[in-house]
Amino acid sequence: MALQALKNIRNTNSAGNEEQQKNFPAMLEQFKGEIARALPKHINPDRMARIALTAFRMTPKLAECDPRSVFAAVIQSSQLGLEVGLMGEAHLVPFGGQCQLIPGYPGLMKLARNSGLVTDIYPEVVRMNDKFALKLGMERNLEHEPLTTAGGFPASDEERGEVVGFYAVGVLKDGSRTFVAMGRAEVERIRDGSRGYQAARKYKKESIWDTDFASMGLKTAIRRLCKYLPKSPELATALVIDEQAGRQKFDLDAVINGSYTPVVDEESGELLDHDDKAEAEASETVIVGGVTATRTKVNEGVTAFVIDPAQQARKPMTKLEKLDKVVADMKSSSTLAVLDEIYVRAEGNLEDAELEVALREYRKCKDSINEKGSLI
Repeated sequence: MALQALKNIRNTNSAGNEEQQKNFPAMLEQFKGEIARALPKHINPDRMARIALTAFRMTPKLAECDPRSVFAAVIQSSQLGLEVGLMGEAHLVPFGGQCQLIPGYPGLMKLARNSGLVTDIYPEVVRMNDKFALKLGMERNLEHEPLTTAGGFPASDEERGEVVGFYAVGVLKDGSRTFVAMGRAEVERIRDGSRGYQAARKYKKESIWDTDFASMGLKTAIRRLCKYLPKSPELATALVIDEQAGRQKFDLDAVINGSYTPVVDEESGELLDHDDKAEAEASETVIVGGVTATRTKVNEGVTAFVIDPAQQARKPMTKLEKLDKVVADMKSSSTLAVLDEIYVRAEGNLEDAELEVALREYRKCKDSINEKGSLI
């Protein structure tokens, strides 16, 4: 039945169905029965359709996206157990004529709890006038006392002052706790590397980082915490999908029949489309951090550097070698798209001082590419 649903949806490509192809609400109504058979049994198809339609209408630009990409995002979200729209569990975002699925931090928290391995998880904002103490080392500890008013009630955000940082706490099934804390500068660095934020700056538009910085900071803290938590397949998939916002390309066949899983390059952490993985063509062999690697074209404007696992086993890369690799890759970038891709990957491979160096090099390379472009 799932395959028949896929065939029916694809038939909207025919010339006789051009108008319907542009009309997601009509397609949703027509194929609701078939799509219902592709969803997990516990998901009510009528509720899913209502939620999807509401989310669609709240973002007019989704009407300019390929409706099949909207279908794929809605079905993928439902299969993860997340609802798109007002609850903030997941969002449908237009990007380059395609709909992108962006998990929200409430959604990531829900998936962490649903795994059965995490009993509680929560993020908090730290403001200038709060009391905050962080201790690391052999005995880690985190204390946060928000500014209060008469009676001990929390003060307003204005009284508490500007946001200075964020943290997230996870409580595991055995009662143990873990946490991450991030200063504002670190969160802003991650923001500056976001493709969505960069696109907003480029076209002089407001992004959600501008309108709701606190929520995005909370999500950043939760996302980092989730990397250290035991994960269900759903949470692991949601994290990878979120990291690839703006570059998602769901395999509709796999999404419809419920077998979609991200394909991740073990070295770069890059999410590969199933077709891209099968059709990737190696262009040349290069030396990266003293190790032989294959420079592989994954997609238009996206290049992956694949290192032979045997070589990795013989010579693990140090922090400095990782930094050298990132810097060399950025210097060899000929377009901003490739440069952005390399820097985004660096966020997952570098830490602290090394990442600061990479950010400075990223800005230099970006200026150089822009300068070359202006001379053409």
